[in-house]
Amino acid sequence: MAVVSFIKENLIKVDLEVENQDELFQVMYQEAYDQGYVKDTFLAKIKERESIFPTGLCMADYSVAIPHTDPEHVIEQFIAVATLKKPVAFSLMEDNTKTTDVDVVLMLGLNQPHSQLEVLQELMQVIQIKDNLINIIQAKNKKEIITIFENINIAIIGGD
Repeated sequence: MAVVSFIKENLIKVDLEVENQDELFQVMYQEAYDQGYVKDTFLAKIKERESIFPTGLCMADYSVAIPHTDPEHVIEQFIAVATLKKPVAFSLMEDNTKTTDVDVVLMLGLNQPHSQLEVLQELMQVIQIKDNLINIIQAKNKKEIITIFENINIAIIGGD
């Protein structure tokens, strides 16, 4: 399963400027909702799930968040990518009493429960490689982000 096939160019935000997690979720949700990817319940449910099961991950020198929610709130599958102009605090996945300042957000909208685990596993492969994260963070536009994920996909397929 290729992660790149879920990434929607129209849901990529480069150098997004938001003050906090709520504003980040609002901006990303609104874009997905306006384009018909999610139901109106998505925003409340992604916030609720993040508060119970946080998704912040420290990876080398950077931090990533992979917020997602239940399939019934998604109309069309997607991964929305946001690189942040200034980091936003997320609670850590492994210890929700601690936070990390997130540089990249990979919001999942998956409506096939079996694909969620596969996509999460593949994303973990991607973000565990420091150069991948640096390339994503330094991308100047949406096309660069797509190209980075296409190249990562080729490397993963070639590496197996």
